[in-house]
Amino acid sequence: MSSHTTACPALFISAPSSGSGKTSLTAAIARSHSRRGERVRVFKTGPDFLDPMLLERASGHPAYQLDLFMGGFAHCQTLLAEAAREADLILVEGVMGLFDGNPSSADLAAAFGLPVACVVDASAMAQTFAALATGLQRFRPGLQHGGVIANRVGGLAHARMLAEGLPPDLPLVAAVPRLGHLSLPERHLGLVQAQELPRLHELLDGWADAWDAALHPGHVIPRVTFTHEPEPAPQRTLAGRRIAIARDAAFGFIYPANTDLLEALGAELVFFSPVQHQPLPACDALWLPGGYPELHAEALSHHPTLAADLRAHVAAGKPLLAECGGMLALLQTLTDAMGQAHPMAGLLPGQARLQARVAALGLQAIDWPEGPLRGHSYHYSTLDTPLTPVATATNPNGGSTAEALYQQGSLRASYLHHYFPSNPEAVAAFFGNHGH
Repeated sequence: MSSHTTACPALFISAPSSGSGKTSLTAAIARSHSRRGERVRVFKTGPDFLDPMLLERASGHPAYQLDLFMGGFAHCQTLLAEAAREADLILVEGVMGLFDGNPSSADLAAAFGLPVACVVDASAMAQTFAALATGLQRFRPGLQHGGVIANRVGGLAHARMLAEGLPPDLPLVAAVPRLGHLSLPERHLGLVQAQELPRLHELLDGWADAWDAALHPGHVIPRVTFTHEPEPAPQRTLAGRRIAIARDAAFGFIYPANTDLLEALGAELVFFSPVQHQPLPACDALWLPGGYPELHAEALSHHPTLAADLRAHVAAGKPLLAECGGMLALLQTLTDAMGQAHPMAGLLPGQARLQARVAALGLQAIDWPEGPLRGHSYHYSTLDTPLTPVATATNPNGGSTAEALYQQGSLRASYLHHYFPSNPEAVAAFFGNHGH
């Protein structure tokens, strides 16, 4: 199998820090181009479930993760090349500040030759904007820059001051005004989930209108050449296996690459909503992904059959993977942010309690019994359980987060959100286990 190349306009949207407006501007650009009939593919750097939901609505196509730690270079290369073959525009939203973390947004942009456009919150600065922008441009030689975007600009005079001192090779791509009436509500894990925003299409159109008006006339997004090294398709070791997946407002944290992989392995996927009291479908294996069970604890605790169905599933030796919120739903009790304790399914001994500040955050590497996997952790609850972990994760950046993996018969649970493509064979071995 030989490699081939495809060229496509592409832009990497980064910033000096979180909170600069990367997500809303990436969504604005995606919406602007997609409503003109262009095919837009948007990627999100690093682990994140909420931004991609928004970017999917903006572009009309699922937003995939690009992460050199979770997925690796070859996997990211394949995703980009496949997108380039069918898209008119590729956008990649960075994570945190341009040079933050390891691997950083800059590492990813450099690996694939993506031109970077930094979004700078200019609301509290004038000529210093150019100093900051050129510092970002020159800090790492070899990184391509496709201009700079000023966000939260006060008006035309402010925009003129911001452009002063910018070098010719770093143009001001757009000066986007403050859009207070078009801001997103926030929740403790960041942005609110896309399906919870009834006016989302109006909001996205408002952002796109603002982008179109702010864009410097004549700005052209550079074309990038993407190389595709065809990867062999995974063996269909899950052919004939039916995997049930909880998917609703309580269990929404699902990487599209994870479900793609399960299908590529041959599995038939069937989705159900515990919040809407749908019964567990007939299945050979079950995945309870993360989400917001604490916001729907009342509905979950009153599900008429779920606890009994889950118990029977595990008693039959069928695999059950419970991640983060999925694990919380299996405990004896879950205490929400208001201090109210809700009875959960009771399959795992222990209880969890929501707290006001982040309990854990970071990329994670863990050794499953079937092999090493990668993923990430981000949660506001703390867990108290007598169970002894079968494995403990590590953080590549030396952070304090080190999640435990618990195993009880065919049930496997952790705060970790696993990225299945990091080890397809291990995932296939777990979900393919036939029990007794």
